[in-house]
Amino acid sequence: MKELYAVPDRHITYAMTKAFFDVIMIKRSSVREHGVMMLSLVEKLKDLQAGFDKEETYVDVILQSLPPSYNQFIINFNMSGLQKSLHGLINMLVQYEATIKKFAPSVLLGEVSTSKAKSKIARREKRKKDDMSSVAARTSSAPVTPLGGVKQTGRGFVSQRF
Repeated sequence: MKELYAVPDRHITYAMTKAFFDVIMIKRSSVREHGVMMLSLVEKLKDLQAGFDKEETYVDVILQSLPPSYNQFIINFNMSGLQKSLHGLINMLVQYEATIKKFAPSVLLGEVSTSKAKSKIARREKRKKDDMSSVAARTSSAPVTPLGGVKQTGRGFVSQRF
């Protein structure tokens, strides 16, 4: 009965392997958390005897799961030929993350107060409105009379320049 309802080991191994190869670190997440998760997947795969005998395979997959901001670390790690354990690799990644944060150009982000900008715009609009109303007041007080060369007739204005 137990054999009938038991989940085959091959299916579990496949699911764990797929999960391990599909993991990609999210850009703003901590490399420590990502490393712990990857180490737990490695331990499960080792328990299932997934067939990855060399630890280099695990290291390669962990390095491939990192975002592009870690490309310089990956190049240096591969060029130096270091043979680190998985825990040593995760510690190196944590140190690299601290270095990136320390020397990354800091962008000062502050809250933008739009009250000054709005008040400036409001003042400009008020000035324009005041200017327009004063011009209208000046022109509306004097009657509009045609200047030389135009004569008003019953049908409209006729030019007398010809």
